[in-house]
Amino acid sequence: MGATKEVVVRLAKYKNVLEKLRSLGFVKVFSDNLADAVGVSPALVRKDFSMFGITGKKRGGYQLDDLITQLNRILGGDEVQRVIVVGCGKIGSALMQYRGFARERIRIVAGFDVDPAKIDPNAPIPIRDISELPYVVKSEKIKVAILTVPESAAAQVADMLVAAGVRGILNFAPILLKSQQNVVIHNINIALELENLFCLLRFAESEGERNR
Repeated sequence: MGATKEVVVRLAKYKNVLEKLRSLGFVKVFSDNLADAVGVSPALVRKDFSMFGITGKKRGGYQLDDLITQLNRILGGDEVQRVIVVGCGKIGSALMQYRGFARERIRIVAGFDVDPAKIDPNAPIPIRDISELPYVVKSEKIKVAILTVPESAAAQVADMLVAAGVRGILNFAPILLKSQQNVVIHNINIALELENLFCLLRFAESEGERNR
């Protein structure tokens, strides 16, 4: 049985926790540690690992370096992942300047925009005219793009990315884009996420007042 999207997402979370533990000097880790950090049960951690033949010792736990190596093999984390940003406004520019991507072996190789004032091929991360997008995707073998364009242009640009060969899109435009065959799209609506957070807070506060 193949791994589901949920399993793959959890494996990536485990790896992120392990990287942080290693930076703190840890050499061993237990399923309980990972479960607490990710918010799942220890049994689910062990089940996820067993799907890929990863086993630990009942009392000795997992060797941290070995576990990271195995997860990198499964997730393909040994290679630097090259990404492009389409839409170099405030959100796109902020993402291009974010230094944390390097720690996760992610490198933004170029940005694209339709505004001539933003085009700068000589910038540390070159910003190119969107007409050059198909060439860069092909030459750099880009699989993933971050989409930060206005809502009105999102669907058209997404189609352009798919036609160019991109297979994964992280969409920050405030519109729901549907995944297509062989193309995975993750939608991140910041305004909606904030509204959901406020609703949860209001609900928690009202529950607290009723329980007083």
